[in-house]
Order: sequence, then structure tokens, then C-alpha cells
Amino acid sequence: MNACRLYCLILPLVLPSFGCQQNHPTATASNSAVAQPTEQQQPVPASQVVTPVGPQLRINPDRAMQYVKEIVAFGPRWDGSPGQQKLGAYLHNKLKAAGAQVDEDAFTQQTPAGPIPIRNIIGKFPGSKDGVIVLASHIDTNYPLRNTKFIGANDGASSTALLLAIADQLRGHKLQGYSVWLAFLDGEESIPSDRPGDLRWDDNQSLYGSRHLAQKWQQDGTIKKVKAFMLADMIGDKDLGILRDQNSTPWLLDLIAQAAESLGYQSYFFAQTTGVTDDHVPFQQAGAPVADIIDLDYGYNNAFHHTTEDTVDKLSPKSLQITGDVILETFRLINGREH
Repeated sequence: MNACRLYCLILPLVLPSFGCQQNHPTATASNSAVAQPTEQQQPVPASQVVTPVGPQLRINPDRAMQYVKEIVAFGPRWDGSPGQQKLGAYLHNKLKAAGAQVDEDAFTQQTPAGPIPIRNIIGKFPGSKDGVIVLASHIDTNYPLRNTKFIGANDGASSTALLLAIADQLRGHKLQGYSVWLAFLDGEESIPSDRPGDLRWDDNQSLYGSRHLAQKWQQDGTIKKVKAFMLADMIGDKDLGILRDQNSTPWLLDLIAQAAESLGYQSYFFAQTTGVTDDHVPFQQAGAPVADIIDLDYGYNNAFHHTTEDTVDKLSPKSLQITGDVILETFRLINGREH
């Protein structure tokens, strides 16, 4: 997704911190965005294992990759752009074809670059019991890079495509357990100024869509129905490595770890721990359990992040499959967990 998060690795046998390259802002203590190396993910203790509920579902990785290609074919998709409008229509069509109820949360956001239209799109699949699991992705590409050929293949397109591949698996079924809502969030990328190429991250000028939707759900009571809010971001990287996020809810991360272990994918998850500022944070602040499923090491020293090198050839259907199948298995574990 975006280079929004303030992120800096601390590696063993090296100085405790170092300045990140331009376009990769250094963390501040208040963000807790400092990664600490950890041992390989340990097996979940038997006493903590949750019995999954519902049928096993698996995504089609080739179809997921095809969705990535279709999304990037719209070109740059920054807020209010023609590419963004085309993507919105595309998502509506895909979600309706999958049998989802489609809602919108549209508004105009005042930003340092002026008023910008923001549109969240939510596809709702009904379940058999009260409560909602939300899976989200941001759909916008980086606004400061709007005058470049930046297409956000990993940062925006991969997770958006993954949600569509998951929608395919939910098609035509009343789900056993909680309802599943797929939230396509707009306005995640930071807009620190109206100057092209200004890639500074501003906590107050970012996460526009998620902050608006979280506030709306808090005001109308929807947030109380959310049993888990999961965010997928930058999950198509060929060299997949999902971070354990300190701003996420520990028990939900533990379920993700159990799901990964049960599928034999534990080596792709939680080898490092960090705190990430992302679209899950407003929902966490509103009171929902949250998890950010994110790989924030894209290319050597994160070299592809927020550059025109973020292209489809850097992605892998296998990474989409790993992430998608672990998410679907986590749904089953959330349904099996006693609340």
C-alpha cells in the first residue's frame, strides 16, 4: 500500500537505528514503527488452539493475479482520478456479480491539495449469526506520484484483487457464521501538500476513507457488530514476509498465526514485529479488534515501495494464494472462537 507508515528496521549486530532512504520515512517513537527481529514464528500452544467452524475455502491464485492486471490497466488511481472512477465501477460490477449487497460511503475531504472526493465501497455477504467480519483493502494509489507512471501493482492493486478473489469464494452462499463485509477503502495515501513528489507521511492528512467510515460506524452502532477487522496491504510481493503489527489486536494475530501454521505457511508470517500506521488504526481506536496483514519490505531495503518500479512482474500468484487462504482460514477460526 503506501509508504505512509513510518517504518525503520533494527537489525542485529548493527546500530540500533538508522536513517531510511528518501521515500521511506523514519519512524518516531510515538508511532511505535520500529521493527524488532524475532525468532521464527513459534507453534501455537495446544491450549490456545481454536477449532475452526465452516467449510474450508481457498482462493484461485491465477484469477487473483488476473484481477491485479485488470486493476492496474486502469492506470494511476489516485483519489478523484479517471482511473479511480473506472475502478469504482469495476468493483461495483464484480461485487454485484458475486451476489454481494453493495453500499457506498462517499464524501468530499478537505486536504492540503484542496477538496477531493473520497468513496469507500463495501460488499456485504450475509452470515447465519449476528456479527460481522470485515476484510479491507485500500484502493487508491499514491497522490504525490500522480504525474508519474506509478500504478501501485502491490501497493493497492494486490490487496484489492485479493478481496475480489475472496468474494468469488463467498459467491452464492449464506455463510456459516458471521457475515463478511469486504471494505474497499479510499483515501489511504497521505496528501501532505499539493506539490507533486512530496512523499512525506502526515498522520493528519491520510487514512481519510478509513477514518470517515470508522467514525460513521461508531456513531450508528455498527462498530459494536464488528467481531474482527482485518486489513490486507502489499501482500503480492514475490518475497512474501508478513509483519506482526504492534498496533493490531494480539488474539486476532494469534488466530492468523494458527491459520498459517495449519496450512503450512507459518514461515511467511511474523518473523519481525513492528508498529504500522495503516487503515486498521481508526477502527482499532473505535473499539474493534483489528489486524494489519502487511509486507512492508518490498524489494531490497523496500526499494520498490512508492516508486514506478511497483509493477506486476514483482508479484506472485503464490503470495496471493498464501495470504488469501490464511485469511479464509482465519474467518473459520474467528467463527470458532468464543467471544
